[in-house]
Amino acid sequence: MNPKQGVVVVGSGIIGISVGLALQQADFRVRIVDRGGPSQKASEGNAGAFALADIVPLATPGIMRAAPGWLLDPLGPLSIRPSYVFSIAPWLMKFWRASWSDRFPSLMKSQAELMSLSRSALDRQAQQYRGEPLLRRAGQLRLYDGRDTFRASSSYWHACKEYGITHDLLESSQEIEKIQPGLSTKFQYAGYTPDWLNVSDPRLWLKHLHDQFVDRGGLVECREVRSISAKSRVVEVHCVDKRLSCDYVVIAAGAWSKSLAQAIGDDIPLETERGYNTTFSPGHFDLKTHLTFADHGFVVSKVGSKVRVGGAVELGGLSAPPNFDRSKILLSKAKQFLPNMDMVDGEEWMGFRPSMPDSLPVIGNSPKQPRVIYAFGHGHLGLTQSAATAELVRDSILGKPWPIASAPFSPERFRH
Repeated sequence: MNPKQGVVVVGSGIIGISVGLALQQADFRVRIVDRGGPSQKASEGNAGAFALADIVPLATPGIMRAAPGWLLDPLGPLSIRPSYVFSIAPWLMKFWRASWSDRFPSLMKSQAELMSLSRSALDRQAQQYRGEPLLRRAGQLRLYDGRDTFRASSSYWHACKEYGITHDLLESSQEIEKIQPGLSTKFQYAGYTPDWLNVSDPRLWLKHLHDQFVDRGGLVECREVRSISAKSRVVEVHCVDKRLSCDYVVIAAGAWSKSLAQAIGDDIPLETERGYNTTFSPGHFDLKTHLTFADHGFVVSKVGSKVRVGGAVELGGLSAPPNFDRSKILLSKAKQFLPNMDMVDGEEWMGFRPSMPDSLPVIGNSPKQPRVIYAFGHGHLGLTQSAATAELVRDSILGKPWPIASAPFSPERFRH
């Protein structure tokens, strides 16, 4: 390998920055370009969770029976804007197909393998770039409203056991109280994953890795990419104001990656989750661990010294305005579940999540242009899987075999 080979990474979110660092470490010259600055990322507005226990794909068997409810409840935990139904119909058909019993187990196996790699890759990244002080190792409580939904979650916990994810099942408010005081006593059932970890603040984590990349000679530029073309062994990135030539291009532009792939000739079924959250000063509530309210589709996490309440996934594309009524619905529930917490003067946020119908990201070489590598479609798991994705992109460019099966993440997997 020529150590002076150049790579342009499109996207400076957590995936793009992590890819840049991994390639930089492998002696590539790396330039990262992004339509916005490093402070304008969905990567910095998330719950800050390394959700390594979330190995179960969203498209679970039988989930499409709930689809009519998504349309009838526009403020539910997972909804589709009525005006967007026809646009998203092809994606929903693939989502439905991914939930079939002949596909679901293999998808979960692939997700679990990527999560296992993500854990070890995160450890390597934190050590290499002195990130450990920014990590918070305080576990996660997954809470259930009652015995019925707790029992219905048994398949989730069986999957955790099968794939070696440490957990304890709790069946009393007293057991829950020992881990997180101050919750409503209605919660009698929960699962606790002690090895779950969060970043102390996703914005600071992204900035830390960004600064590490720049300190090692990497370039980060604010440029909007219009298209990408390849001539012989040279790839050209056509920006609004400049044309960049390089040896390889990595597309890690999150929800904006689909149009760039289409311009190359690859039709990849990427859709956009719109996630909402509100961040508060904690008031009188001392959050000890990451809280997941499994029956309501939202989480409560600590971000710096503040508390973030977020979730409420909406499938609605990139252009529709935010619907912050979704955030208000979450807060009305959170006030019941955390009665001692002051929820005043919160800062609302909405961000875009690039989502694939089978819950697995797209990682690998473009079928049309092998010198273009894709790294997008992580849904709400971009932070979690960023370090592993970076190592897999590096190995793809170097021609090295992956430590996990590559076919489940291939850009070509939806061609038939």
